[in-house]
Amino acid sequence: MEATTILPILKKKLAFLSGGKDRRSGLILTIPLCSDQTSMEELSSTLDYLLSIPSEKCKARGFTVIVDGRKSQWNIVKTVVLMLQNVIPAEVSLVCVVKPDEFWDKKVTHFCFWKEKDRLGFEVILVSANKLTRYIEPCQLTEEFGGSLLYDHMDWLNKRLVFEKFTKESTSLLDELAIINETEAGGQSDKDRPLDGNFLPSFDPETVLQTGHELLSELQQRRFNGSEGGTAWSPMDDELLAQPQVMKLLDSLREQYTKYQEVCRQRSKRTQLEEIQTKVMQVVNWLEGPGTEQLRTQWGIGDSTRASQALQQKHEEIESQHSEWFAVYVELNQQMAALLSAGDEDDLAELKSLQQQLSDVCYRQASQLEFRQNVLQCAHDFHGTAQDLSQQLDGLLGMLCADVAPTDGAAVQQTLKHLEEKLKSVDGALQGLREKGQVLLEQISNQTSWSYGKDVMIKNKENIDHIQSVMEDMQLRKQRCEDMVDVRRLKMLQMVQLFKCEEDATQAVEWLGELLDALLKTHVRLGDDAQETKILLEKHKKFVDVAQSTYDYGRQLLQATVVLCQSLRCTTRSSGDTLPRLNRVWKQFSVTSEERLQRLEMASSFHTTAEKVLTGGQDRSDAAVDLEAYKEVEAVGKALLDRLTVPVVFPDGSEQYFGSPSDMASSAEHIRDRMKLAEVRRLQQEEAEADEQPAEEELDTAPRGS
Repeated sequence: MEATTILPILKKKLAFLSGGKDRRSGLILTIPLCSDQTSMEELSSTLDYLLSIPSEKCKARGFTVIVDGRKSQWNIVKTVVLMLQNVIPAEVSLVCVVKPDEFWDKKVTHFCFWKEKDRLGFEVILVSANKLTRYIEPCQLTEEFGGSLLYDHMDWLNKRLVFEKFTKESTSLLDELAIINETEAGGQSDKDRPLDGNFLPSFDPETVLQTGHELLSELQQRRFNGSEGGTAWSPMDDELLAQPQVMKLLDSLREQYTKYQEVCRQRSKRTQLEEIQTKVMQVVNWLEGPGTEQLRTQWGIGDSTRASQALQQKHEEIESQHSEWFAVYVELNQQMAALLSAGDEDDLAELKSLQQQLSDVCYRQASQLEFRQNVLQCAHDFHGTAQDLSQQLDGLLGMLCADVAPTDGAAVQQTLKHLEEKLKSVDGALQGLREKGQVLLEQISNQTSWSYGKDVMIKNKENIDHIQSVMEDMQLRKQRCEDMVDVRRLKMLQMVQLFKCEEDATQAVEWLGELLDALLKTHVRLGDDAQETKILLEKHKKFVDVAQSTYDYGRQLLQATVVLCQSLRCTTRSSGDTLPRLNRVWKQFSVTSEERLQRLEMASSFHTTAEKVLTGGQDRSDAAVDLEAYKEVEAVGKALLDRLTVPVVFPDGSEQYFGSPSDMASSAEHIRDRMKLAEVRRLQQEEAEADEQPAEEELDTAPRGS
């Protein structure tokens, strides 16, 4: 039975195989009854068709039938169950009747299926939809029964139609191809017999094969309605569809189709062979005649870029004529290769001989064309490089002959860099010219290996002499430019050094000025105690050493500019006023640093004496020392305070204060605080001495009173 004969019935989905299996691996057959009257005849036809799909092995495991009676009447359900006894009694293992929640209770008492098990041949149970999972796994139930198995009936039906159509067409095509191949095998001796049009197959073998491969691919992937885990999977696997049947049909079809293709090839081979022989001789005769004569007259390489371009254009015209015949050769070679791969023993020797003859002539001519093209390309590259090198040498010579009048060191360095780049470019171009000349000489020397004329050696000698002459001339011009570059480079390096010395000397003046500015604005602290003042003194000495080194460095640079100017025979550009500026800044720095040093030394003396006063002993001898130290603290403190109010006077009469007024006020405030602490300490000491004197007098008189 084919699906097309009962297609309207199958579309009603009176019953279906969802692909689910029971716990014994038996297939699940679902009969979804509806509220409308169900035709038992149509249902029987549907069941007959569905039961014809699984294999005998699959049927042997039995079926679990789900009769969905939730939307149907009890008498219809009963009729369907009894009908299963007549349609598939041996294959049914279990019938699950899905009942509605609130009906049938009284009617069931009149007909108990479990009492009829022996007569029916299978077990029937009544179960609610939500309890169906007691007998069947949820993953094997479709969605209407609360399961997760997806099923699309129309998609399944469409795939069944594809399968049956393929089976029908492939079987018919196999019979037709077998008849054609057997007929051809019986008349193989008559090679000139034309192919009878009546033996053409009624179906396109390629289309049928493609349909079969697509069907087999879907069967093997176990999916017909979408991707894995996406939409429904129809039960057309190897158990239901007999996948080996599709594979067997494809294998047989491929075998017969291959034989059929061989028949067609044999028919057209003889005609192709005769046409090939005629075309091969046409190609060979032209290449060995006019084609060879064209190459025999072309040997020159030209003496300039323009001349070599003209020769290349002429060669391109020759290649254009050859390319037409080479295109014929390619076509013929493909045809002969196809015939050789499918030819008879009698034709192989003749085909191979033609193919070898054609290939030898074409490859030899193509090699000569390629060799000539390579020679002309090398000649064009050589002349082009020689022309570029000549222009570079002319530019370099013009640059060397011009006077150098730079404005600063950067301009000199830029000019020197440009000169070096020009020379480097010339070196690279000359090296490239040598390499290309050597390649061209090797190409020309190999020209005699396939030459035809006796005048080739004379032509080659002229070409070789021309190449060597060009390379020698360029080498001499480059050497003369190198000598001039060496002289110019020395002069420009001295100028760079001169400008650099002047710039560095100016920079040294600026650095010294920055050090002076930093000394006046930031070096204002005198320290909070003797230890900190000592550290500041050490830092000040290092700071002065840095300034001294900067000054010495500037003096040395200015001396170097004098020597360089004498060597270059030119006057100094800026060192005339740089030296006075350097000396002026240095004198200002020296006065300022000396003032800073004296203030730090006074602060160190002040803090040392103050700390001695504030931390002195308590006996009388120490007290005398403390009083003297206090006088020293007061004297040094006042002198230091006076000094903080005095500006630094430079040699030119200008004045400058250390730091800001707030900085000086902060330092003075700290000094006054320490002086006040010393005063308090002195008063305490005097009171202690006054208290101790009466006590001593009482002690002296006590023994006499007793």
